[in-house]
Order: sequence, then structure tokens, then C-alpha cells
Amino acid sequence: MKIVVDENMPHALELFAELGEVVPLAGRQITAADLTDADVLLVRSITRVDVNLLATCPQLQFVGTATIGTDHIDHALLARRHIPFYSAPGCNKHSVGDYVLSALLVLAERHELDLAAMTLAVIGAGNTGECVASKAQALGMRVLRCDPPKARAMPDAGYVDYQTALGADIVSFHVPLTHEGPDATFHLLGAQEIAQRPAGQILINAARGEVWDNRALLARQQGQMGALASTGQAAGPLRLVMDVWEGEPEPLWALIPYTELATPHIAGYSLEGKARGTWMLYDALCRQLGRAPRQDLQALLPAPDVAQVVPSKVADQGLIKQLVHLVYDVRRDDARFRNRAGEPGSFDAQRKDYPERRELSSLRLTGEYVSEQLGALGFMTHQS
Repeated sequence: MKIVVDENMPHALELFAELGEVVPLAGRQITAADLTDADVLLVRSITRVDVNLLATCPQLQFVGTATIGTDHIDHALLARRHIPFYSAPGCNKHSVGDYVLSALLVLAERHELDLAAMTLAVIGAGNTGECVASKAQALGMRVLRCDPPKARAMPDAGYVDYQTALGADIVSFHVPLTHEGPDATFHLLGAQEIAQRPAGQILINAARGEVWDNRALLARQQGQMGALASTGQAAGPLRLVMDVWEGEPEPLWALIPYTELATPHIAGYSLEGKARGTWMLYDALCRQLGRAPRQDLQALLPAPDVAQVVPSKVADQGLIKQLVHLVYDVRRDDARFRNRAGEPGSFDAQRKDYPERRELSSLRLTGEYVSEQLGALGFMTHQS
């Protein structure tokens, strides 16, 4: 069995070698010729699985993506070809949640914000959105959830409409990219919505770049939109946290200086998140082949650099920031991205050579000051 995998998929060799020949390739450069005699194709979000890629692959019997999003996959084509498809829903929800939490704490310190006094809206209350929501609630924030399909299915569940959600102090987007239907998300934050946002509002995109109109954002940040007479909103800049971009891997470089935090689509790139995505595909392929998985996910993960901390006081926003940034400080990724902005190939290079990053669950907090709040933020806790 020949298994073609994205070379950035961690632990693919360890997990899949028992099942066949593993061929790692650069995800953006996989071609139809590479799949002529392939039995399995495993990708990440940068590989478009479409009619061109699958032009000559008569043996292909399994396609998987080690990601939550699947907008890079032609589902209808796979269905017509009777090729089973698997994704990894929820694999990196904790990683993205940690990313948003780290960003919130950076902005809170930078602008002297009391997060517990603020409202955060989650656009898209799926696996990742709910993880972000739970962390925000653990900080004491009021959380609004906007998810039209879920609101229609559960009209009494407390979901808010999009315009209400956009009125929050902080709006975080966690939707898939879709172009059609009543809930299409392409340019969900379009020129009109961007122009109407109040100056200083915090907007976070860790979903897909095309969910935001990047050129309209640049115009707003450069002061080219002016005030809207109909709303009276100030035309000052927004506070943008952007992990995803239109046109990846060649984003609108001119927009980067107008962001608070900017990173190259790595919000979900924790060691645990990427390994979890690979393992979910391994488990799915094993089941399809009628065999039990022989590998254990936790056995693949190395020991963290810092394994345990004992807080010496009750956690407040300042201490939480110290603990979170001990594990992951988004400013490191932001600095690296800005320093290399515009360099040929830098976007993909930073993803390929991304430094090891752990999730908050890798840090065990112990002692008398450990609380349920710290556990809800994602740390492993043990109260003595």
C-alpha cells in the first residue's frame, strides 16, 4: 500500500509505516503524477483535492485531511468516485483556543483592558468556537454565540444573530469557508460591516482568510473609508488579530503593519493538535482496513520543557497571563512573521519549520491556589 502524505503532517511515518510505504511530499506541490499508484492520500489545508489532482489515480481508496476545515476538498468528486473521505474535526480546537486566549491577554496588557468586563462574540459555535467560548467564560467574560444553522435547529438555545454578535467588544470568527447558500461565509465580514465597526473594536480571524475582505480592511485601517453618516461610527482603526489571510501563501502584505497581531496560519499548530489530527486519520484508516490501531497518541508526544508550576496566589488576569505565556506567547509568532514579511516563500516556510509548541494541558498546576478556573482555561490541575 502506497500512502502519500503532506510532509508537514507530524508522526505520519511512525503511525502509517506499519500499513504500507509512506511517501512524504510538500503539500502545495503534490500533483496527479504523484498519485498514479497511490492507495491513500493524506493532506492538510494547503492541498486542493480536486479533479486536477485526482486525474490519474485508479488505486486511490482513502483520502483524509488532518484538519478541521474541508473547503479544500471536492466532496462531490470523492462521492462520485466512491472514495472514502475522513477529516479531523476538533483535532486542533484546544490549540486555536490557546492562540485566541494568548492574543486576548496580550491585547489586554497592551491596552489596559479588564477582560472580565468585556463581551466576546463567537461567530461559529462548533468544536473550535465552543472551546474559545469556554476559555473566555473562564476569564469572566460575557460570551455571545452566533451560529445560524444551530439557531434554526435549536431556536431556544440562546444564539444571537450576526448583527448582534458584531456589537460585542471582541468578535472571534470560527466558521468554515463556504460560498453558497443562506449561511455562506465568503466575505462574511465585508466592506459594509468593516466600515460600520467602531474604532478600537477587537476582531479575530483564526478560521479562513476569505471570511474577511482583506482589501476593505486595509482601506479602513488606512482611513480611506471615512465615517458613515448613517451610523455615526468613528472611522479610526480596528484592533485586528489575523492568523489567516486571503491569497495565502501570498497575503496582502500591506495589511500586516495595521494589525495588532499577525501570524501565518498557525493557530492550530500545537504539537498536540497536529499529532491528534494525524492520529485521527490513522485510526480511521485502520478501521477501514478492519484492524485495531496499534499506536498510542500520547506515546508520540515528548515531555514538555516545563511540566509543573505551583502558583503562589489566587489567579487574577495578570497571573493567568504569566501562566499562559509560559506555555505559548503569540507574540513570538507575530514577531517572526513581521520580520519575514514579503520574503519569497516565507509564509509556507514558517509553517513548515514552525517551532515546537505545546498546549496549555501540557502544564500541570498544583498547590492550594489551583482553581476550577485554571482547569477551565485548559491547564492540567491538581489541588493539594
